[in-house]
Amino acid sequence: MARRADPSPALALVLLAVSLAGIPAQGAALEAPDYYVQEVWSREPYDERPGPELEPFSPALPEGTEEKDREPLPQEPGPPKRATKPKKAPKREKLAPPPGCPPLGLETLKITDFQLHASTTKRYGLGAHRGRLNIQAGINENDFYDGAWCAGRNDLHQWIEVDARRLTRFTGVITQGRNSLWLSDWVTSYKVMVSNDSHTWVTLKNGSGDMIFEGNSEKEIPVFNELPVPMVARYIRINPQSWFDNGNICMRLEILGCPLPDPNNYYHRRNEMTTTDDLDFKHHNYKEMRQLMKTVNEMCPNITRIYNIGKSHQGLKLYAVEISDHPGEHEVGEPEFHYIAGAHGNEVLGRELLLLLLQFLCQEYLAQNTRIVRLVEETRIHILPSLNPDGYEKAYEGGSELGGWSLGRWTHDGIDINNNFPDLNTLLWEAEDRQNVPRKVPNHYIAIPEWFLSENATVAMETRAVTAWMEKIPFVLGGNLQGGELVVAYPYDMVRSQWKTQEHSPTPDDHVFRWLAYSYASTHRLMTDARRRVCHTEDFQKEEGTVNGASWHTVAGSLNDFSYLHTNCFELSIYVGCDKYPHESQLPEEWENNRESLIVFMEQVHRGIKGLVRDLHGKGIPNAIISVEGVNHDIRTASNGDYWRLLNPGEYVVTAKAEGFTASTKNCMVGYDMGATRCDFTLSKTNLARIREIMEKFGKQPVSLPTRRLKLRGRKRRQRG
Repeated sequence: MARRADPSPALALVLLAVSLAGIPAQGAALEAPDYYVQEVWSREPYDERPGPELEPFSPALPEGTEEKDREPLPQEPGPPKRATKPKKAPKREKLAPPPGCPPLGLETLKITDFQLHASTTKRYGLGAHRGRLNIQAGINENDFYDGAWCAGRNDLHQWIEVDARRLTRFTGVITQGRNSLWLSDWVTSYKVMVSNDSHTWVTLKNGSGDMIFEGNSEKEIPVFNELPVPMVARYIRINPQSWFDNGNICMRLEILGCPLPDPNNYYHRRNEMTTTDDLDFKHHNYKEMRQLMKTVNEMCPNITRIYNIGKSHQGLKLYAVEISDHPGEHEVGEPEFHYIAGAHGNEVLGRELLLLLLQFLCQEYLAQNTRIVRLVEETRIHILPSLNPDGYEKAYEGGSELGGWSLGRWTHDGIDINNNFPDLNTLLWEAEDRQNVPRKVPNHYIAIPEWFLSENATVAMETRAVTAWMEKIPFVLGGNLQGGELVVAYPYDMVRSQWKTQEHSPTPDDHVFRWLAYSYASTHRLMTDARRRVCHTEDFQKEEGTVNGASWHTVAGSLNDFSYLHTNCFELSIYVGCDKYPHESQLPEEWENNRESLIVFMEQVHRGIKGLVRDLHGKGIPNAIISVEGVNHDIRTASNGDYWRLLNPGEYVVTAKAEGFTASTKNCMVGYDMGATRCDFTLSKTNLARIREIMEKFGKQPVSLPTRRLKLRGRKRRQRG
């Protein structure tokens, strides 16, 4: 899918070094430590050279500074490891991996808009700040949010420039065309230039002439070009040389490079993200994921259990890990929580965050972290890191930068799991319009349509597996981690009005969902930061990092809506990062961004009310209905008669009812402190139920009054006749 430019001859490298040495400095002496210096490097691939020969250029030290005082060079992350293919997976073309240096961060927004410049722009929405790899224009390609940098003119004098703000060893460039539903714009070749002061520029040479790098042949597939020699500079500029015949100069790009240490720059040292957690910060393919789960299970055998909920289309098991003080059993009165990731196989960050969370919970439990110990002992946690392993394996082969926006998104048979669940919204809303709720159609536990259960229905194996999983376990709260944005979306995800693509569609529990969404967003390091740049086209700051799913974009048959209408579980979609598949070097920072939020969200399962619904003999009543006055959505008790009802602080009138029992109502108070309020119910059987029970005990069937009336009428007619 990706292409490499041909490496230049060895002679060209020598000529390049000579030409660089002869360039006069403008405004800076050649010996100045901040001035651009270029070394001649070996033609071997960057990540294959032996350690001793990799001594990179470092700026000259200020006078009076000894060599021992120099800040040590950071260790460069190695290239992604080749994926271990499952036995049943088909062979796929392996994309060329980027070299050892990671991306500077155009896609992840680590590079700010102020660090991007261009010669000209067609309009603001196509400015240099939009020239980021995989940036999306959306449906409305407007003056603010479009899908690339586009030059104001189509000529050879156009360029887009990245200011790394420090000396950087540039090693490669990745380019895309313009993201657009209507237009076809991309650059087919370009030159690369570097500078240390943005005035004097050096063009990469190929012999005596400028080197021309091969660009894109269409607008979405990323194309990677490795520089023949790493270039040490502060600025890098891409100068288009040719473009699609019927299009314009438009580009999205990412730059690969290793920032050089700068002990005199406090700004960079202060803003570098570090973590103290000793976790496995890397991307894990399917085999490595299984091994990591096994390692965690061996470390914490008393609180973990590995199981699978089914198989993917390619036969890969969908593994989950349970974390509880009594793994393998449902404890009466203990709520069940789950995290799911990887419904879209290419949204990899959520998968790795859950694998990190597994390690973290195990380590902190062993270290007797009071908060984690309480969470594990009072909650049954289920973590499903990869719902679509087939898609992930495809994305993993593409790599973090070369997979584009959609490689591996769908299942092997081309289904989007995120909207593959039955549309229960329409069934409910049509019944409400006919005023059949709750007399004929309940406001909860809506049955799955027959067509969805048939073998010929277009339903992924993964969807059927997670549906059965959610029906089997009485989940109370869940979060499905996704990528490509930075927001928490809550249901409904489907608009109620026909022919609309966006409309606020709240559930009866809208106030609870808003709180749940805010609990994650407010504890995330970036979601509620008003200064942060939008990922693509949507600014979610007006709702503080949260959004009603349908007001964003309508989705029929989403996991969130299905979970709310078919089970007791309140499900939210958590979009954990602008970059769906960040480079391995970004994982520590992303973990720090999300760690507290992941824990806080799990703790919300203990908000509201909980209790037992029992009969007069103390036996739990399964499937009893719990209704809250003023909220048109009920829940039901589990098989042991226990229940959990998520509610915000306040006083509520709660009713418990079950078939054959007299309903019971009481006031339940929910406080602000963490911990659900206990609200138990004892139900007595109705007179009719007691009569039936007595008659069945003595071998007699209870008399049906309507049937008896019909028999009496028939007898009277015969007597008259």
